[in-house]
Amino acid sequence: MDDPGVAKVPFDIGAYVQRTKEGPCFICALVSGESEAFHEIVFEDRAHVAFLSRYPTLAGYTLVSPKRHIEDAVGGFTEEEYLAIQAVVRKVGLSLQAVLPVERVYVLSLGSRQGNAHAHWHVAPLPPGIPYEQQQFHALMAENGIIEQDPETKVKLAQRLRNAIHSQG
Repeated sequence: MDDPGVAKVPFDIGAYVQRTKEGPCFICALVSGESEAFHEIVFEDRAHVAFLSRYPTLAGYTLVSPKRHIEDAVGGFTEEEYLAIQAVVRKVGLSLQAVLPVERVYVLSLGSRQGNAHAHWHVAPLPPGIPYEQQQFHALMAENGIIEQDPETKVKLAQRLRNAIHSQG
């Protein structure tokens, strides 16, 4: 069933794994402005960037990352840096709650030194009405399909999130 209002399409996990293991760091490419790494950015400051996932399993799925290439999601940061990035995670979560219907905001750090090594946090808004069996990890797994959004929808959502973040001060 998943989100009743959102159609999902199959996702090629094998190709994704190959890209993440063999390709360049997608976050470093995004930060350096490489066009093939383009994502809709919802927040950016001197040290952090937050952007819509290219492969969302939930509408509004956002990633938050330091701009500097750090691979250890806890020990790679000073306490001050860690608290600063968590403040960005919170801003993004609050903006998702302000813009979308949300039952719960999932926050987790995924990735591996074997692929997607650049530390980043997934901030994923679970919409209301999803059966319990399809929540939690099930809702986050690309193997269950991803939301295919047209570019205009992504641009509009990113703008709404930027506005919500800006209104937080």
